[in-house]
Amino acid sequence: MANPVTVLIVDDSATMRALIAQQLRADPGIQVVGEAADPLEAREAIKALNPDVITLDIEMPNMNGLDFLERLMRLRPTPVVMVSTLTQRGAEATLEALELGAVDCVGKPVGASAGEFGSLCEKVHVAARARVRDRAPREAAPTSHAPYTPGDRIIAIGASTGGVEAILTVLSQFPANCPPTVITQHMPATFTTSFAARMDRSCAPHVTEARPGAPLEVGHIYLAPGGPAHLRVAARGNGLVCALDESDLVSGHRPSVDVLFSSVARATSQAVGVILTGMGRDGAEGLLRMREAGATTIGQDEASCIVYGMPRAAQEIGAVQRQLPLNQIGGALLRAASASSASPRKGAA
Repeated sequence: MANPVTVLIVDDSATMRALIAQQLRADPGIQVVGEAADPLEAREAIKALNPDVITLDIEMPNMNGLDFLERLMRLRPTPVVMVSTLTQRGAEATLEALELGAVDCVGKPVGASAGEFGSLCEKVHVAARARVRDRAPREAAPTSHAPYTPGDRIIAIGASTGGVEAILTVLSQFPANCPPTVITQHMPATFTTSFAARMDRSCAPHVTEARPGAPLEVGHIYLAPGGPAHLRVAARGNGLVCALDESDLVSGHRPSVDVLFSSVARATSQAVGVILTGMGRDGAEGLLRMREAGATTIGQDEASCIVYGMPRAAQEIGAVQRQLPLNQIGGALLRAASASSASPRKGAA
């Protein structure tokens, strides 16, 4: 039997530490080896206990969680799952933590029930396998945007664990007149509004949450809202629009990357799809549908992934034409979508 994942809980609230410990101890594959009430205690506990994973609060005395995380990832990279309040302020801080290198996040329960943590144990297991210590370093964003000649193609992006940093890295290379781009990122419902706003501030194109009937336009990026619906692309008249579908979970998710990619395959062959870091298989079948319909398909390579799950699954079934490191994907997407690279395509499936 494999050794259990060892976890250090860092939170200034004794009640919250108890709730997190209760949830984690219910999983026989996880061992809580220590607790800390602030980053100063955590620093000593990490040296003494060398945990596999740390759960980390953001608002704490002596040093806030973001400052502690930045130092931790620079001096002693360790998989971290952020435990955040499901508020706008909490979402914005958590997104910053994910950019700094946290593997994933989970929302704090509103009441005194550990059961409200839901996927905490699963995320701890994923974090324990994540590429934190040996993943390729993130290169600085390019000083100029990749060359792009507007054409008729759209770009579809799917990601999960590690996707916040990966998506921002890709979009940092997009010019203001980028191809219409649709994105599904697995994320709590309360976080996607903040993530869209963060991308809009950081990137040259205009980024919004997708809304039903929104036309796909040059220079615009559309993020699937988290929660009750899947994002699809649909043909309407002579163009393409966003559609939101409140149907069941697909591949264990809503929104699902498989749903987005499959809808693109049905709507148009003039597309480029990319599957980024993430746990599981969501998006693999949809990307294969896109390739079969005539789209160009790209997968993030193993060395640059936080979790090489979704790209691996897509590679294994033949959905990926090219695997690339993260820092090359933005330019590759633009070249594939550029009018100057147009080549005959078969019709949509």
